Amino acid sequence: MSDDYSNFIQIIKQQTGIDLSLYKEAQMKRRLTSLYEKRGHSSFMGYYDAISFNELFFKEFLERITINVSEFYRNPQRWEALDNRILPNLLKGKPKLAAWSAGCSTGEEAYSLAMIMSKRTSLTNVSVLATDIDENALQKAKMGLYSNRLLTDLPESFKEKYFIKQGMFYKLSNELINQVIFDRQNILTSTFNSQFDLIVCRNVMIYFTEEAKYLLYQKLSDALSPGGILFVGSTEQVVNPSKYRLSVVEPFFYRKQS
Repeated sequence: MSDDYSNFIQIIKQQTGIDLSLYKEAQMKRRLTSLYEKRGHSSFMGYYDAISFNELFFKEFLERITINVSEFYRNPQRWEALDNRILPNLLKGKPKLAAWSAGCSTGEEAYSLAMIMSKRTSLTNVSVLATDIDENALQKAKMGLYSNRLLTDLPESFKEKYFIKQGMFYKLSNELINQVIFDRQNILTSTFNSQFDLIVCRNVMIYFTEEAKYLLYQKLSDALSPGGILFVGSTEQVVNPSKYRLSVVEPFFYRKQS
C-alpha cells in the first residue's frame, strides 16, 4: 500500500469513522483515483484537502465508495423464495416482523421488502428499518420517486397498488413510504439493534476484505433473533455459516440457530 493511500485512509478514518482498509484495496483505489483525477488532483492527500472543505465533493466521495446500484425486486427468483417459503414460516405465530434492510442505497430493496411483507400481514404491521452510509442516497429513498427502468422486475400487482405515474417517473404511495424508517449508519462500525426477525444485506459484502466480511457476518448474526433469517445477494455466499451460528435454509438464505 502506497504511503499516499495509507495516509489518506488513516485520516479518513480519524475524521469520519469510515475505515477504507476494510474495503478491497485495488478496487477502492481504482475507483477513487478516477474520481480525484476527474476533480483535477494528482494524489489522495491532495484530494482529501478538497473534500475536507467542499461538502459537494465529500458527498460525491461517499457515493463513489458505496456504489449505489439498486432496483426493485432485483433477482426476482430470490424475492419469490422470500415471499413463498421464507416469510410464511417467519410469520407463524406472530403478525409483525422486525425487518432490516442493511446497505439499502436509494431504497428499492427496502420498499420491495415492505411490499412483500404487506402480502402476508396488514400494512400497519409492516415496519422496515433501512440503513446506509450515504446520506444523499437516503434522501432520494425518502422521496420514493423512481424511473420506470428500476421497476422492470417488480410484479405488476405491486406497481399498480403502490405507485402513481408522475411524468417520466413513478411515485410510491405515502402509505408504503411511512412504513420504512431510513437511518444513516456505517454498517462496519455502527452498533446494531438486536432481535431482528429478517435482515436483508445483499450485494454489500462483495466490496469488503475477508477480515471485514468476518466481522460483519458476526455482527449481523448477533442482530438476528433465534430462528431469524439473513438474506444475502445472488453473488454472495456465507462460507462456513456455522461459524456465525447460521445454517443454510436454501441458497442465499441463512437461519440463526437457537
